[in-house]
Amino acid sequence: LLETQGLDLHGPLAGTQGSLGDALLEPTRIYVRPIRAAIEGHRGAIHALAHITGGGLVDNVPRVLPDGVEASLNWGSWPEPAIYGPLRESGIAEHELRRTFNLGIGMVAIVAQESADAISETLQEAGEVVHRIGTIQGTNP
Repeated sequence: LLETQGLDLHGPLAGTQGSLGDALLEPTRIYVRPIRAAIEGHRGAIHALAHITGGGLVDNVPRVLPDGVEASLNWGSWPEPAIYGPLRESGIAEHELRRTFNLGIGMVAIVAQESADAISETLQEAGEVVHRIGTIQGTNP
């Protein structure tokens, strides 16, 4: 993309105070402490976790769900990092962006609906920004 689309690693990235290169070199977030706090504070209420790396949201979330259950994601219900604007504008198809990148969601917790508020609060107290990005549909046989 850098070569074919003429993207500039050193030029400013719209919506940020840095460059495209700065955004690409941002370190991976580590979620161990906040997730551990949520698991320990809400035993049994977290049903699954999906770290959104290669495979993006469309591949990694379904991997943690049992047969007969699927996630219905509300695309656009969270703020998307500025780096995805130039990628989208370069012609990458939306499905490919969703499959390859995390689009600003690094970890997905599948939680009991009645515990969602309390788990969100625990994660926020541990320094995380929480977005409710969808619901779980279906029945588990």
